Amino acid sequence: VQLVESGGGLVQTGGSLRLSCAVSGITFDDYAIGWFRQAPGKEREQISCISIPDGNIYYPTSVKGRFTISRDSANNIVNLQIHNLELQDTAVYYCAAERPPAYCGPHPHTYDYWGQGTPVTVSS
Repeated sequence: VQLVESGGGLVQTGGSLRLSCAVSGITFDDYAIGWFRQAPGKEREQISCISIPDGNIYYPTSVKGRFTISRDSANNIVNLQIHNLELQDTAVYYCAAERPPAYCGPHPHTYDYWGQGTPVTVSS
């Protein structure tokens, strides 16, 4: 099983990024794919999730309106578009796969497979 994140980098405040998570080795349509981030000295937090079987999408209140998750089922990719980046968005961003029933649980321990992370640094 592999989850490979890409698209991170250095961006100025107010800018945008699109992160991608390429998934292989699992039946993509059976899983939920979540995006998490971990800033230095902080716990890993969920920022979005899409349940591939039913298409349900989740965002925590803290990021609603700036983050958009989408799927490319033909290529087994889940994208996360981030708009209007803020300094506090600086973190390592991870994608993770949650096995069926793929409820998009909010806690990292419910996810079975993880990518290596892609760093995002927002500067003023």
